[in-house]
Amino acid sequence: MSNSHEGQRVPSVTFKTRDDHQWVDLTSDDVFAGKNVIVFSLPGAFTPTCSSSHVPRYNQLTPKFKELGIDEVICVSVNDAFVMDEWKRAQHADRLTFLPDGNGAFSDGMGLLVGKEDLGFGKRSWRYSMLVRDGVVEKMFVEPEEPGDPFHVSDADTMLEYLDPNAEKPLDVTVFSRPGCPYCMRAKGLLNDAGIGFEELVLNRDYTDNTLRAVANATTYPQVFINGDLVGGSEDLEKWLENRTAKAA
Repeated sequence: MSNSHEGQRVPSVTFKTRDDHQWVDLTSDDVFAGKNVIVFSLPGAFTPTCSSSHVPRYNQLTPKFKELGIDEVICVSVNDAFVMDEWKRAQHADRLTFLPDGNGAFSDGMGLLVGKEDLGFGKRSWRYSMLVRDGVVEKMFVEPEEPGDPFHVSDADTMLEYLDPNAEKPLDVTVFSRPGCPYCMRAKGLLNDAGIGFEELVLNRDYTDNTLRAVANATTYPQVFINGDLVGGSEDLEKWLENRTAKAA
């Protein structure tokens, strides 16, 4: 799949969107004129790779993109506005704009509307990403034409690498906590004070003590993981943050 529109204007179409229970028509000019926009387009809402990888990572990296001068990060799919709005809520992807290409007009104009009739999907968008400045495509990353659902180059990290090869990526942090735990509160406070985002997993809501023993070989709370490594409890985290600050000085 080699349809590249680099140096060309995006297709002129009208997107049928919803806002506060009202239909709102957005033109291509409304979306792109005078803005620096990242678009990533994918086969369908609620589908596996789209939900597990494509959307979450773009949502996570959106603050970094905005530091680099991007005004908006947009997810496009050949789905209607109701489905796209519900998918955004399910993904907790509040940093992204979900743009419904219900009739496939935008995807067709990009030359990337493909047949997925074998899956019962009808016509859908091929997976790709692009950087658009004032309505003109500067760079495209189009997935190769191969069987299945290739996902090699349209990811958020590839786009970040293009914008700034030296950009520092956000840390991946998870806190295993339990309700009413003061040490858990301290750990979360330390991370917040350091401006480090994190996900929290709560005992008996998201996991059991069996899971904590399995992944951390621990029975005390909290247990903090950073970029795949076990840091430990709140005191361990405080030392880790102090070392990080010292290295940055």
